[in-house]
Amino acid sequence: MGYSTSEENYIKSIFHLQADADNVSTNDVAAMLQTRPASVTDMLKKLKAKKLLHYEKYKGFRLSAEGRKVALGIVRRHRLWEFFLAEKLGFQWNEVHALAEELEHVSHRKLIDKLDDYLGHPRFDPHGDPIPDTHGRMANTEQVVLSEWPLHTNAEVCGVGSQHGELLEMLSDKQIHIGTRIQVKKIFEFDRSLEVKLRKGPPITISEQMAKSIFVKHVTKA
Repeated sequence: MGYSTSEENYIKSIFHLQADADNVSTNDVAAMLQTRPASVTDMLKKLKAKKLLHYEKYKGFRLSAEGRKVALGIVRRHRLWEFFLAEKLGFQWNEVHALAEELEHVSHRKLIDKLDDYLGHPRFDPHGDPIPDTHGRMANTEQVVLSEWPLHTNAEVCGVGSQHGELLEMLSDKQIHIGTRIQVKKIFEFDRSLEVKLRKGPPITISEQMAKSIFVKHVTKA
């Protein structure tokens, strides 16, 4: 069964919101999609009629097994297109999200599987988010926000907590990308900003807010 662009946007939004809560409210979805709660209610009724949602009175909505399967398909397409745009066409990581938002609605199964083959079955997109495979399975990573990383300990950037264009632009300006080696040298008590050292260049200072948006893991390669 095919779904409209609007339906897919709702399904994907509910999927992401469920990462933080089992059930999702109408207001949660309205805030994410920047639309009126009344419009959300209408769409949720349609998705429930298609057996993509479960609803519990006073508890909210959650995706059904079929709804989750559809959502993972959308997420798979989005992240594969992001990888393609960044790795094969040279787009910056702060550019690929908006483009992939449009391309993710191209749902031709054979095309997406061939794209996956062509890219070598990548496990993570340019922002460090796991890419579901054809069965909806995703890789797990042990990651910690940089603001909680111990001092003087080598780390590797493995993800970002937001795909907001301004954040990604700032990270690019500071030469911080997925795979960047980084070490926290000092935390300033005044505003909790961090002095960090990259492999090249002098130490730089980043805000606590930025540090909370950068995910790192232990270095696994020399």
